[in-house]
Amino acid sequence: MREYYNKILNNRQEKLLTNSVRTLLWSYDINKLDIKRDKEIIITQVLNYGTLKDVKWLFEVYGGDEIRNVILHPKRGQWWRKTLNYWTTVLNVKLQNKIFERAIIRISGENT
Repeated sequence: MREYYNKILNNRQEKLLTNSVRTLLWSYDINKLDIKRDKEIIITQVLNYGTLKDVKWLFEVYGGDEIRNVILHPKRGQWWRKTLNYWTTVLNVKLQNKIFERAIIRISGENT
């Protein structure tokens, strides 16, 4: 019975993720993502790669406080420099330079 309810919950969750947002999570197993548990992943991916429509969806689902919190505590190597700079400016989030730099995606041979 528990398996049945888990399947229903997963189906509901999949419906919460729009097709457009699902494409932004290409390196993750959508069936294993939880919209609450994995909010940092989802928020980061949408802000890094999403369209305006995706970002609007993000704010509807998580709200400004949750999004600001993810930006305030960025994961190491998960953000494009211009994107993180943009969102810290737009949402008025102040990050220490060390935290900002640690969050930036590094590609081999890239000048820092």
